[in-house]
Amino acid sequence: MSRPSRAAVRGPVLAVTLLALAAVSGCGGTAPAAVPSAPPPHIAASSPTPAAPSAPAAAPLPASVPVRVRLPAAGVDASPVLKLAADGSVQVPSAADADKLGWYTKGVTPGETGPAVLIGHFDTARGPAVLRDVSRVHTGDEITVTRADGTDAVFRVRELEQVDKRSFPTTKVYGDTARPELRLITCGGEITDGHRPDNIILYADLVG
Repeated sequence: MSRPSRAAVRGPVLAVTLLALAAVSGCGGTAPAAVPSAPPPHIAASSPTPAAPSAPAAAPLPASVPVRVRLPAAGVDASPVLKLAADGSVQVPSAADADKLGWYTKGVTPGETGPAVLIGHFDTARGPAVLRDVSRVHTGDEITVTRADGTDAVFRVRELEQVDKRSFPTTKVYGDTARPELRLITCGGEITDGHRPDNIILYADLVG
């Protein structure tokens, strides 16, 4: 049996700590009148987009923390990358860091075998945030993660999914994988009671 990734080892704990993500604090909070809120993000009418064929597997990279993330299709060039979950819970950046992405430190680093997880806001009470244009992303688009060791881990989006936070696909997102993969998570849906009720999840494979 192969050794499970760090994300898989913490599977039972994640089933509980994912509640923090399901109620993403500040994600989609009602914007002040002077700051127009971004339009509600939707991808494929709340259904998964057709998954692209899996890209040829790229060789796993050694551990190295992410420092910059580029997703040209959504106009994202975020640096630095914040470290999240020092206390073991799933978190998102604060509203003051709405222009940045966070890396879930209890999982693998981007490029290692397993699912690396990045989390960012679509919007906050202050207005649009780093992933405000997530609806522009399609399968086949690339996400480049620059790592502290100077290397780039290039991922290709294979699938996009929009789900109700109450039905968050914990195993699909955080379960062990046989190859290096990336998850990029934000909020979606119309604001209800001050928050967006859905999560939008990008699944991507390491290609270079």
